[in-house]
Amino acid sequence: MQYHEETKHSEVSIRSRTHFLDWENKPLQYKIYPKLEPFPLPKDFQHPSQDTLDCVRAYQSIGGRVDVERLAELLYYSAGITKTIRFPTREVHAFRAAAATGALYEVEIYVVCGEVPGLGAGVYHFNPLEFAVRRLREGDYRYYLYEAAGNRAEILSAPLSFILSAIYWRNAWKYQARSYRHFFWDSGTILANLLATAISAQLKARVVVGFADDPVNHLLGLDTRHEAATVLVPIGYDVAASTSMSKQELDISGIFHEYEPLSKNEIEYPEILRMHRASTLTPRDVAHWPKSPPRRTRPEMRGEFLHLQSLRAHDLSPLSKTIIRRGSTRTFNGEEIPFDHLSTILDCSTRRIPADFLGSGGTLIDVYLIVNAVQKLQPGAYRYDQEENVLELIRAGSFREACGFLCLEQDLGTDGSVAAFLMANLSDVLRVYGNRGYRAAQLEAGIIAGKMYLCAYGLGLGATGITFYDDPVTSFFSPHAEAKSNMLSVIIGVPAYGRGPKILN
Repeated sequence: MQYHEETKHSEVSIRSRTHFLDWENKPLQYKIYPKLEPFPLPKDFQHPSQDTLDCVRAYQSIGGRVDVERLAELLYYSAGITKTIRFPTREVHAFRAAAATGALYEVEIYVVCGEVPGLGAGVYHFNPLEFAVRRLREGDYRYYLYEAAGNRAEILSAPLSFILSAIYWRNAWKYQARSYRHFFWDSGTILANLLATAISAQLKARVVVGFADDPVNHLLGLDTRHEAATVLVPIGYDVAASTSMSKQELDISGIFHEYEPLSKNEIEYPEILRMHRASTLTPRDVAHWPKSPPRRTRPEMRGEFLHLQSLRAHDLSPLSKTIIRRGSTRTFNGEEIPFDHLSTILDCSTRRIPADFLGSGGTLIDVYLIVNAVQKLQPGAYRYDQEENVLELIRAGSFREACGFLCLEQDLGTDGSVAAFLMANLSDVLRVYGNRGYRAAQLEAGIIAGKMYLCAYGLGLGATGITFYDDPVTSFFSPHAEAKSNMLSVIIGVPAYGRGPKILN
């Protein structure tokens, strides 16, 4: 809570900040191990062809086969480079499959796998620039990862697991100490893509936040003053591995592989280090990691409410095409969007997430909305009731200007059709999960935001994640939301396409 309070945006904090972007010192966006041989991933992998809405709406699947081509598909559609753009006044910039704050891409992906057809057992790092992996350790370390995650069966039975990490400076170069929030927002958008792609591939996938930090960081050889693991994701199901694997005599000594420096000068933000240490788990902590979210008291509906009208998928947009098309909309034209489109986005994006901290169908997030322009829906402030799939009107009125103000006085909030505010009762979350709950709440908000992106683009709309003034958001939706804090905001609407950047590929 101390970190959250210290990193809140307010009119005073924004107007008094002296931070500027030192473009000569901008961090490198790729982690490159120059002395390790790259293993190029195949480019003739399958493309997720199932409808986007079906993939986002589904909870889990099982039965698909894992090989190096499937690994390439998962990596490409979760964090690969999908387009390269030349801006009129800036250099060529490579954009990736999932949204990232400031397009800084501080999240790295590592792979821990057994023998996979086409790839030997080992610990690997993924480099999207080369579309290749480099092996950090040789051998099957899945049992080691299984122990670090508190003997979770999903990890032992998975042919491979992704480990997401965050390189602090790469995001803090722009966002300073507030970056710790961004690590989980950006991990969440990657996970939204990854979970949807796994559904299309009929692969089981699960998000694991409750793991012992030190063993996992040690496995990857990370210097935790600069980078640390944030999330584990076991993928696939191998019956033989789940019944026969045992602890092997593998070399688990410390490793260090030289990698290229990010920039000339790296600035350390003590708030990030303190927050990460405070939310670190030991193996003993993991053994008592809660499996269900705090009990939620559903607020009584006092205002008008409206049942949503969700669309069913009819091959509207294959997931692969949606991810390739997806971006972060830079301008909206203020036009109305169909009510059934908003209904579908809310319904699909808030369905059950397969995560170790959410139990069977739980959530830490409440969705509040400012509706500016939605057909059949009067403008106003709303709360989305996920259990009943209804919108409750909190306060009617035109709040475009208020929405723009809450979204850090940006036109995106004013011009969007609807703004979603993903809020959590941090007091309840931290009471149940301890400081690790802060990671979980921010991560779930990031996953929901990523799902909103996919649904919006699958329906032909635009979306963008956006930062915000913290306390004013709570005040705007109070007394209904007086105990809640905003984790992340998403603007949805009709893109205003004009003369924009040139897409090279």
